Amino acid sequence: MAKTKNFKDLNLSNAFLFAVAMQDEETCRIVLETVLDKEIGKVKVNVEHTILYSSDIRSVRLDVYARDAVEVDYDIEMQNEDEKNLPKRSRYYQAQMDIARLKPNEIYRNLQPNYVIFLCTFDPFGHQLYRYTYEMCCKETGEPLEDGAYRIFLNTKGKNTGDVPTQLVNLLGYLEHSTDDYVEEHSDVSLQRLHEKVTELKHDREWEGRYMTVGELIDDKGQQEREKIGKLCLLMKNDGRLDEFVEAAAKPELFEELFTEYGLESD
Repeated sequence: MAKTKNFKDLNLSNAFLFAVAMQDEETCRIVLETVLDKEIGKVKVNVEHTILYSSDIRSVRLDVYARDAVEVDYDIEMQNEDEKNLPKRSRYYQAQMDIARLKPNEIYRNLQPNYVIFLCTFDPFGHQLYRYTYEMCCKETGEPLEDGAYRIFLNTKGKNTGDVPTQLVNLLGYLEHSTDDYVEEHSDVSLQRLHEKVTELKHDREWEGRYMTVGELIDDKGQQEREKIGKLCLLMKNDGRLDEFVEAAAKPELFEELFTEYGLESD
Protein backbone atom coordinates (compact mmCIF):
# COMPACT_ATOMS: atom_id res chain seq x y z
CA MET A 1 0.00 0.00 0.00
CA ALA A 2 1.32 3.45 -0.94
CA LYS A 3 2.46 5.70 1.86
CA THR A 4 0.80 9.01 2.59
CA LYS A 5 1.82 11.85 0.26
CA ASN A 6 3.32 15.06 1.58
CA PHE A 7 0.71 17.71 2.29
CA LYS A 8 2.22 20.10 -0.27
CA ASP A 9 2.02 17.41 -2.96
CA LEU A 10 -1.68 16.65 -2.52
CA ASN A 11 -4.18 17.20 -5.30
CA LEU A 12 -7.47 18.91 -4.56
CA SER A 13 -9.23 15.57 -5.10
CA ASN A 14 -7.77 14.42 -1.77
CA ALA A 15 -10.69 14.28 0.67
CA PHE A 16 -8.79 15.99 3.49
CA LEU A 17 -7.44 18.86 1.38
CA PHE A 18 -10.78 19.31 -0.39
CA ALA A 19 -12.71 19.61 2.88
CA VAL A 20 -10.20 22.08 4.35
CA ALA A 21 -10.00 24.15 1.14
CA MET A 22 -13.77 24.39 0.74
CA GLN A 23 -14.14 25.96 4.18
CA ASP A 24 -12.99 29.15 2.47
CA GLU A 25 -16.03 30.93 1.04
CA GLU A 26 -14.22 32.31 -2.00
CA THR A 27 -12.85 28.88 -2.89
CA CYS A 28 -16.32 27.38 -2.57
CA ARG A 29 -17.83 30.16 -4.71
CA ILE A 30 -15.23 29.67 -7.47
CA VAL A 31 -15.99 25.94 -7.61
CA LEU A 32 -19.76 26.49 -7.66
CA GLU A 33 -19.64 29.18 -10.33
CA THR A 34 -17.44 27.00 -12.52
CA VAL A 35 -19.64 23.92 -12.10
CA LEU A 36 -22.92 25.78 -12.72
CA ASP A 37 -21.52 28.24 -15.29
CA LYS A 38 -23.19 31.24 -13.66
CA GLU A 39 -22.53 33.87 -11.02
CA ILE A 40 -23.34 32.77 -7.48
CA GLY A 41 -22.15 35.68 -5.39
CA LYS A 42 -21.42 35.38 -1.68
CA VAL A 43 -21.92 31.99 -0.04
CA LYS A 44 -21.91 30.76 3.54
CA VAL A 45 -20.14 27.43 4.00
CA ASN A 46 -20.47 24.63 6.53
CA VAL A 47 -17.98 21.79 6.01
CA GLU A 48 -18.92 18.29 7.21
CA HIS A 49 -22.46 19.39 8.00
CA THR A 50 -24.63 16.82 9.77
CA ILE A 51 -28.41 16.57 9.33
CA LEU A 52 -29.97 14.43 12.07
CA TYR A 53 -33.68 14.34 12.94
CA SER A 54 -34.04 11.20 15.02
CA SER A 55 -31.97 8.30 16.26
CA ASP A 56 -34.38 6.08 14.31
CA ILE A 57 -33.46 7.73 10.99
CA ARG A 58 -30.09 7.53 9.26
CA SER A 59 -28.18 10.79 9.63
CA VAL A 60 -26.59 12.56 6.68
CA ARG A 61 -23.13 14.11 6.72
CA LEU A 62 -22.55 16.47 3.80
CA ASP A 63 -18.94 17.10 2.76
CA VAL A 64 -19.59 20.77 1.95
CA TYR A 65 -22.92 22.46 2.61
CA ALA A 66 -23.27 26.01 1.26
CA ARG A 67 -26.06 28.56 0.93
CA ASP A 68 -25.99 31.64 -1.27
CA ALA A 69 -27.50 35.11 -0.79
CA VAL A 70 -30.84 34.09 -2.36
CA GLU A 71 -31.17 31.03 -0.08
CA VAL A 72 -30.25 28.38 -2.66
CA ASP A 73 -28.62 25.34 -1.02
CA TYR A 74 -25.64 23.38 -2.34
CA ASP A 75 -24.16 20.07 -1.24
CA ILE A 76 -20.73 19.38 -2.77
CA GLU A 77 -19.18 15.93 -2.42
CA MET A 78 -15.69 14.80 -3.44
CA GLN A 79 -15.89 11.16 -4.58
CA ASN A 80 -12.75 9.12 -5.33
CA GLU A 81 -14.22 5.61 -5.27
CA ASP A 82 -17.18 4.29 -7.23
CA GLU A 83 -19.30 2.63 -4.55
CA LYS A 84 -22.17 2.12 -7.02
CA ASN A 85 -24.58 4.08 -4.82
CA LEU A 86 -24.55 7.64 -6.17
CA PRO A 87 -28.10 7.75 -7.65
CA LYS A 88 -29.83 6.71 -4.42
CA ARG A 89 -27.30 8.43 -2.18
CA SER A 90 -27.91 11.73 -3.99
CA ARG A 91 -31.68 11.17 -3.72
CA TYR A 92 -31.39 10.72 0.06
CA TYR A 93 -29.14 13.75 0.50
CA GLN A 94 -31.52 15.92 -1.49
CA ALA A 95 -34.53 14.76 0.51
CA GLN A 96 -32.80 15.48 3.81
CA MET A 97 -31.77 18.95 2.66
CA ASP A 98 -35.39 19.70 1.75
CA ILE A 99 -36.72 18.56 5.11
CA ALA A 100 -34.30 20.93 6.85
CA ARG A 101 -35.59 23.96 4.94
CA LEU A 102 -39.24 24.32 5.97
CA LYS A 103 -40.45 25.23 9.44
CA PRO A 104 -43.65 23.71 10.84
CA ASN A 105 -46.70 24.96 8.87
CA GLU A 106 -44.52 26.80 6.33
CA ILE A 107 -45.95 26.57 2.81
CA TYR A 108 -44.25 24.39 0.19
CA ARG A 109 -43.91 27.35 -2.17
CA ASN A 110 -41.18 28.67 0.13
CA LEU A 111 -38.97 25.68 -0.61
CA GLN A 112 -35.87 27.03 -2.36
CA PRO A 113 -33.85 25.29 -5.10
CA ASN A 114 -31.07 22.94 -4.08
CA TYR A 115 -28.17 21.24 -5.82
CA VAL A 116 -26.44 18.00 -4.93
CA ILE A 117 -23.07 17.96 -6.72
CA PHE A 118 -20.65 15.03 -6.85
CA LEU A 119 -17.11 15.67 -8.11
CA CYS A 120 -15.96 12.22 -9.25
CA THR A 121 -12.50 11.04 -10.27
CA PHE A 122 -14.21 8.28 -12.27
CA ASP A 123 -17.02 8.13 -14.83
CA PRO A 124 -20.18 7.40 -12.78
CA PHE A 125 -22.40 6.51 -15.76
CA GLY A 126 -19.98 5.34 -18.44
CA HIS A 127 -20.81 7.83 -21.24
CA GLN A 128 -17.48 9.72 -21.06
CA LEU A 129 -19.22 13.02 -20.23
CA TYR A 130 -17.64 15.67 -18.04
CA ARG A 131 -21.03 16.59 -16.58
CA TYR A 132 -24.26 14.66 -16.01
CA THR A 133 -27.19 16.87 -14.93
CA TYR A 134 -30.44 15.37 -13.67
CA GLU A 135 -33.73 17.14 -12.99
CA MET A 136 -37.27 15.83 -12.87
CA CYS A 137 -39.29 15.86 -16.09
CA CYS A 138 -42.49 14.30 -17.43
CA LYS A 139 -41.89 10.96 -19.17
CA GLU A 140 -44.76 11.53 -21.60
CA THR A 141 -44.18 15.14 -22.63
CA GLY A 142 -40.55 15.83 -21.69
CA GLU A 143 -41.73 18.91 -19.78
CA PRO A 144 -39.56 19.81 -16.77
CA LEU A 145 -41.30 19.63 -13.41
CA GLU A 146 -39.46 22.76 -12.26
CA ASP A 147 -39.34 21.68 -8.64
CA GLY A 148 -35.93 23.32 -8.13
CA ALA A 149 -34.11 20.06 -7.37
CA TYR A 150 -30.91 19.39 -9.33
CA ARG A 151 -28.38 16.59 -9.13
CA ILE A 152 -25.08 17.04 -10.95
CA PHE A 153 -22.32 14.47 -11.33
CA LEU A 154 -18.92 15.67 -12.60
CA ASN A 155 -16.37 13.33 -14.13
CA THR A 156 -12.65 14.14 -14.32
CA LYS A 157 -12.29 11.46 -17.01
CA GLY A 158 -14.72 13.10 -19.47
CA LYS A 159 -14.03 13.27 -23.21
CA ASN A 160 -16.69 15.69 -24.58
CA THR A 161 -14.52 18.81 -24.33
CA GLY A 162 -16.48 20.77 -26.95
CA ASP A 163 -19.81 20.33 -25.16
CA VAL A 164 -18.96 21.96 -21.82
CA PRO A 165 -17.31 25.25 -20.80
CA THR A 166 -13.52 25.28 -20.92
CA GLN A 167 -13.42 26.51 -17.32
CA LEU A 168 -15.21 23.37 -16.17
CA VAL A 169 -12.77 21.12 -18.04
CA ASN A 170 -9.89 23.05 -16.46
CA LEU A 171 -11.36 22.70 -12.97
CA LEU A 172 -11.90 18.96 -13.32
CA GLY A 173 -8.35 18.54 -14.59
CA TYR A 174 -7.07 20.60 -11.67
CA LEU A 175 -8.71 18.27 -9.15
CA GLU A 176 -6.19 15.59 -10.14
CA HIS A 177 -3.30 17.88 -11.17
CA SER A 178 -3.18 20.68 -8.58
CA THR A 179 0.22 21.98 -9.66
CA ASP A 180 1.86 25.19 -10.85
CA ASP A 181 2.61 23.57 -14.21
CA TYR A 182 -1.02 22.65 -14.84
CA VAL A 183 -2.25 26.16 -14.02
CA GLU A 184 0.42 27.77 -16.20
CA GLU A 185 -0.80 25.71 -19.16
CA HIS A 186 -4.27 27.28 -18.96
CA SER A 187 -5.24 30.94 -19.31
CA ASP A 188 -8.00 30.76 -16.75
CA VAL A 189 -8.36 33.56 -14.20
CA SER A 190 -10.71 31.58 -11.93
CA LEU A 191 -8.37 28.59 -11.95
CA GLN A 192 -5.41 30.82 -11.12
CA ARG A 193 -7.28 32.31 -8.17
CA LEU A 194 -8.35 28.85 -6.97
CA HIS A 195 -4.73 27.67 -7.18
CA GLU A 196 -3.57 30.68 -5.18
CA LYS A 197 -5.99 29.74 -2.41
CA VAL A 198 -4.98 26.06 -2.47
CA THR A 199 -1.27 26.91 -2.52
CA GLU A 200 -1.70 29.27 0.43
CA LEU A 201 -3.44 26.48 2.32
CA LYS A 202 -0.68 23.98 1.53
CA HIS A 203 1.83 26.34 3.17
CA ASP A 204 -0.21 26.56 6.38
CA ARG A 205 1.93 24.82 9.01
CA GLU A 206 -1.03 24.11 11.26
CA TRP A 207 -2.98 22.22 8.59
CA GLU A 208 0.18 20.45 7.46
CA GLY A 209 0.64 19.24 11.03
CA ARG A 210 -2.96 18.04 11.19
CA TYR A 211 -2.49 16.14 7.96
CA MET A 212 0.72 14.53 9.24
CA THR A 213 -1.19 13.36 12.30
CA VAL A 214 -3.73 11.74 10.03
CA GLY A 215 -0.98 10.33 7.83
CA GLU A 216 0.51 8.36 10.69
CA LEU A 217 -2.84 6.61 11.06
CA ILE A 218 -3.84 5.98 7.47
CA ASP A 219 -0.69 4.44 5.97
CA ASP A 220 -1.43 0.91 4.74
CA LYS A 221 -5.21 1.40 4.99
CA GLY A 222 -7.76 1.26 2.18
CA GLN A 223 -8.98 4.41 0.41
CA GLN A 224 -12.39 4.46 2.13
CA GLU A 225 -10.84 4.06 5.59
CA ARG A 226 -8.25 6.76 4.82
CA GLU A 227 -10.97 9.23 3.86
CA LYS A 228 -13.00 8.43 6.98
CA ILE A 229 -10.01 9.05 9.25
CA GLY A 230 -9.20 12.30 7.45
CA LYS A 231 -12.76 13.54 7.86
CA LEU A 232 -12.80 12.52 11.53
CA CYS A 233 -9.60 14.50 12.17
CA LEU A 234 -11.09 17.60 10.53
CA LEU A 235 -14.33 17.32 12.48
CA MET A 236 -12.66 16.78 15.83
CA LYS A 237 -10.21 19.61 15.17
CA ASN A 238 -13.16 21.92 14.50
CA ASP A 239 -14.74 20.74 17.77
CA GLY A 240 -11.55 21.34 19.75
CA ARG A 241 -11.04 17.58 20.30
CA LEU A 242 -7.83 16.97 18.35
CA ASP A 243 -5.96 15.70 21.43
CA GLU A 244 -8.70 13.13 21.93
CA PHE A 245 -8.33 12.11 18.28
CA VAL A 246 -4.60 11.50 18.74
CA GLU A 247 -5.17 9.52 21.94
CA ALA A 248 -7.70 7.30 20.16
CA ALA A 249 -5.22 6.44 17.41
CA ALA A 250 -3.83 3.46 19.32
CA LYS A 251 -7.25 2.18 20.36
CA PRO A 252 -9.28 0.82 17.41
CA GLU A 253 -12.40 0.35 19.54
CA LEU A 254 -12.39 4.08 20.42
CA PHE A 255 -11.98 4.98 16.77
CA GLU A 256 -15.04 2.94 15.88
CA GLU A 257 -17.01 4.76 18.60
CA LEU A 258 -15.88 8.11 17.20
CA PHE A 259 -16.84 7.06 13.65
CA THR A 260 -20.32 6.26 14.95
CA GLU A 261 -20.56 9.48 16.97
CA TYR A 262 -19.68 11.60 13.93
CA GLY A 263 -21.88 9.66 11.51
CA LEU A 264 -18.98 8.27 9.47
CA GLU A 265 -20.17 4.68 9.20
CA SER A 266 -19.73 3.02 5.81
CA ASP A 267 -22.45 3.53 3.21
